[in-house]
Amino acid sequence: MDPLTHALSGALLARAAAASNSSQCSGQAGSSRLPLRWQVATGFAAAAFPDLDFALRLLDTLTYLNWHQGPTHSLIMLPLWAWSLAFLFSRFFRGRYTWQQFFLPACLGLIIHIAGDLITSYGLMLFAPLSTERYALPLVFVIDPWFSLIIIASLSVSWFYPDRRTAAIAALIGLTGYVAFLWTLHTQATGIAKRHAETMPHARISVIPQPLSPFHWKIIIRQNESYHVALVDLKKNDNHRSDLPGQWLLSKMTAAYRPITENNWQLYQQFGKNPVQHAYIREAWLHPAFEPFRTFSKYPVLDRIDHSDNRLCYWFYDMRFKFPELPPSFLFGVCRRNNASDWQMFRHRGLFYID
Repeated sequence: MDPLTHALSGALLARAAAASNSSQCSGQAGSSRLPLRWQVATGFAAAAFPDLDFALRLLDTLTYLNWHQGPTHSLIMLPLWAWSLAFLFSRFFRGRYTWQQFFLPACLGLIIHIAGDLITSYGLMLFAPLSTERYALPLVFVIDPWFSLIIIASLSVSWFYPDRRTAAIAALIGLTGYVAFLWTLHTQATGIAKRHAETMPHARISVIPQPLSPFHWKIIIRQNESYHVALVDLKKNDNHRSDLPGQWLLSKMTAAYRPITENNWQLYQQFGKNPVQHAYIREAWLHPAFEPFRTFSKYPVLDRIDHSDNRLCYWFYDMRFKFPELPPSFLFGVCRRNNASDWQMFRHRGLFYID
């Protein structure tokens, strides 16, 4: 989920959990409670904190990709992070408030951040540092306007009615209902995948939320080194017109998601369409130099082969990060300059800064 929505969700949960009374709103030094505005601010800051692992991007892109949503998103580490943040906040106020007063809103901010990322497709190391296994329930695309608008609308109401937490509680109920709705869509898309994979032994199914609409889903069925992929729109009907001239980018992206009845399946091979080359590409893929990308990629597929007189490159991307009408994100290649040299890994800069 995007960092701003994370931070706002922390403010929302802190506001919903805070008692509503005039002493909190007054912010008087004699109040036995942490003032409401500082509870909300603590929830906001704590919910933004886990994404500070973005700093790993300064070291190396794959280091960041392999450790993003790692220890800072761990349930085991959560008490330590909450205490650290609470201690820093108490120091900021020079002892006016104790760290114990900041601890609960800090916990709430961290919890809702973890919950928000858990329902995206990237995967969290929930039990780091004891385990690096990732967990995900992919229901929400990383940027979901409806999710964000519910939070923003509630906080806007709370701004004008600071004594009442009704709007914050209603927003949390609304978000829960929205996630439940997305679960029904995920279940529907999973059913489509299972029907298509009935005759595929040992097939592994993944259903991933997509941009622009909660009805957009990417279905990936992996069978050995082959992928059966469909971009579906669970709302679109057969009479929907697409591919009209003069469409702008977002319209073209939307048009790529097709009605269920169109049976819009595409076949991809992990090592390309030419089976003669598979052994050579697999050898390069398995080279130790390419291990960081192998660790990161869940659905790797060959993008292209660059072959010149003195250089050979095999470029790969992860199908989770390929969207219609856009070049793939996180494109990495394994290259060597001649047959005598060893393989090396290279990164191809993409459309976005994070690439």
